[in-house]
Parts: sequence; C-alpha cells; structure tokens
Amino acid sequence: MRITDEGIALIKQWEGLRLEAYRDLGNVWTIGYGHTATAREGMSITEAEAERLLRFDLEEFQNAVNDAVRVELTPNQFAALVSWTYNVGVMAMRRSTLLKRLNAGDYEAVPAELAKWNRVKGHRVPGLANRRAAEAGLWARGAYVASREMQPDAGQASTAQALTSTGTGKAAVGVGAAGVLSTVAQHSDAMGAMGNLGPVVGVTLILTAATLFVLWRRGRI
Repeated sequence: MRITDEGIALIKQWEGLRLEAYRDLGNVWTIGYGHTATAREGMSITEAEAERLLRFDLEEFQNAVNDAVRVELTPNQFAALVSWTYNVGVMAMRRSTLLKRLNAGDYEAVPAELAKWNRVKGHRVPGLANRRAAEAGLWARGAYVASREMQPDAGQASTAQALTSTGTGKAAVGVGAAGVLSTVAQHSDAMGAMGNLGPVVGVTLILTAATLFVLWRRGRI
C-alpha cells in the first residue's frame, strides 16, 4: 500500500515546513518537512526540494508499515500508521504494543494506543497529543480534526502516562520540529475511566468535542 494524499497532507501539517536547517529537540539538524538524513548546518532548500525530500523519506516509512503489519488495512488506516511511524521512528513502531495488538486483530485498540505517544523525554507535549488525535481521526473516520494551535482538552490531555523512554525517533512540536521520541507508555486514569465505553468510542467523543470547539472558534455554530 501507499500513503494517501490526505495522509501526506496530515504529515505536512504536523511536521511543518522549514526551508533553512535547524536543530530539533533531539539536537539533530533538520530541514523541510522533518527531514534529517542529509540536513546540515547552514543548509537551505526550496519548497519543491522539501517536497522531494518528503516523498523520498516516505518510501522508508511506507515500506516499514507494509512489512510490519500483517492484517488488512483500509487506505486511511495505512495512512494514519505511516504518519505515526514517520513521527516516532521505525524501530519504535516495530517494538510497540500498538503493532502487537493490531497484528492480533485488535483494530479497536489502535486509537487508544496512538494516544499514548504524546511525550518527548518523559514530558507531555500538547502538539503531540493533538497530532495523535488527528491520526486517530484519520484511522477511525478518514478525516482529521485536531488543530496544531488548539490545546487538547482535559480528557485528551490525560490520555496517557509514559513510564520509560527507549530508542530514537522523530517528534513534531509546534511548527513541526523533528526530535527524539520513543516512548513505552501505559493507559492513564482517563483512559481507564473510558474503558467501559471502549477505546474507539472514547476517542470519538474526544474528537467530536474538538470538532465542535473548532467550529465554535470559527463562528460556525
């Protein structure tokens, strides 16, 4: 499978575009849409070059998801997993509880598992919580609703508590800086409180609330 246009748009939104090299949270030189492999100090690129680098990078993450997932996926489900893997890294994806539960056929566990990956070096990052909600929305309904500027509500903000961190990956923060992120996490009390509803229902409620908030902010309701 290959990532959908909607999945690419999601990655662009959350990684952000930087045409001059910068150091991310992991002190790694980064440029374009979170590209690190060839980034170096003083480097600058055009938007077209950033697009080419993104497409090149996506090949690795598409191949990794295709190789690791052993169950059938819809195009939107595949796109959500590629976006997540692009952010956290291939090694983290392969070692994750999310992958284990998905390959066991537990599709409904994926939104809640995505929500756990919201920390960098043990600290919860609102931008990551919002990105995880966006990916969960793409997984569940084929549409993402979280805003990069919007703070997660109290329920969403407490969806996960990280116990330890291992390995390296990429984390989008604010305008999308790529940094070190690889988290071994467990359900928080908030997810436990929603346990009787099931993970998909819980995430759906969160995303619905976020949608209503965005519409209210824009004066549409």
